[in-house]
Formats: sequence, structure tokens, C-alpha cells
Amino acid sequence: MVGDESGPDPDPDPDDAAPALDALLDAYALKDERRTGWQLRGVDAPESVAAHAWGVAYLVLALGDRFRGDLPGVDLDRALRLAVVHDVAEAETGDIATRADSTADSVDPNAKEAAEREAMGDLAGPLPDRVRDAWEAYEARESPEAVLVKECDLLDVCLQAVIYERGDRYDPADGDPEAFREYDDLDEFFATTEPRLRTETGRALFDRLRERYRAARDGR
Repeated sequence: MVGDESGPDPDPDPDDAAPALDALLDAYALKDERRTGWQLRGVDAPESVAAHAWGVAYLVLALGDRFRGDLPGVDLDRALRLAVVHDVAEAETGDIATRADSTADSVDPNAKEAAEREAMGDLAGPLPDRVRDAWEAYEARESPEAVLVKECDLLDVCLQAVIYERGDRYDPADGDPEAFREYDDLDEFFATTEPRLRTETGRALFDRLRERYRAARDGR
């Protein structure tokens, strides 16, 4: 378990709010940071990273009980903390899409982790320890709460793909057609999700979402 989130943080100095406010202003860039994968596919008005984070948190609240068989003892309230902060670093680093297409540019995972860790030093440094602790716990993936949030993070992508497919919300010509050489439509988003799911519940929900996506895709 990373950090102790049970105890209260020391009382903040009301005369020293400037660093915290600056960090919050920087974090709020997440509201305007668009999800790169949808942009590459030419989605019209794609969601922001902050909208995605809300979706993950909502899935934790709405579906979390379903995962108790896979994740005994999971604390949904603690998982919500992790969900809220899980992508905060992207306010500084930007969103980097996970790709299945073998022709796509690869990302050095170590460099990505180092950049996000440095970003969290800036964004969470002036804030209560619980902010950084929640992010560290999510990154470690050692607790049932972290695993649940990651499962919901992946399933949120599939839900969003169904919505965009049903609404005919994308035109590959408006994105970067060269970025999708091996996958048609929104198929790659399911290809990147499936091998990363760790629970039976997550895989079962994924299968149902993929069925709905294919029905929408093939019915166009």
C-alpha cells in the first residue's frame, strides 16, 4: 500500500494559499486537454482528459460492486480518490495514446513514467499529501482499488467508442489516416484494451461492450 490516506493532513496555513492555487490552475488544463487517440481518428469534438477521468470515477461508483469477486475487500471510496487523480499528470505532459498498430510511433514507458512523476511533483507538491499518495497508489497497481480503477479506465474507452460509433461522430479523413494503417473504424481502441484487462468481470463487461460496438459499426 502506498502512503497512508486515513489520517488528516496538517491544518493548512491560510496565508500560504498561493502555491496551492497555482497548482490547481495548472491542473485545470486537464479540462481542455483532448484525448489524443480520438483526435487521431478524427472524432468530432472529442472528450477531454478530465471528462475521461469523470467517466472512470463514475464507473467505479456504478460498477465497483461487480468486481468484489475478483477484488475482495476493495474500498470504493478510496478507489474514487485514485480515479480522480489517475491522469492529473497529463495536465502537464499531455495525453499520449496507447497504440496497437505496429506502424505507430512507440513510446518509451520509462521516459513516460519519469515525465509524469516529475509533473506530479509540480502539480501535487503544494497540495495535501493525499493527492500525491492517491496517484502513487494508482501507479503501483498493487491494491485492489488501483486494479479496479485501471479496469474502469480501460472500459471507459470502450464505452466512449460505442457512443462515438452510434453517433457517427468520427471521420478518419479529419484525423490522421496514416496513424491507423492496420485497424479500421474504432477497432484499435478495443485491440489496445483487451490484453490489459486483469479481472474476469472486466473481461465480461468488455465482451458485452465490444458486441454493442460491432452492432453499431456493422449497422452503419
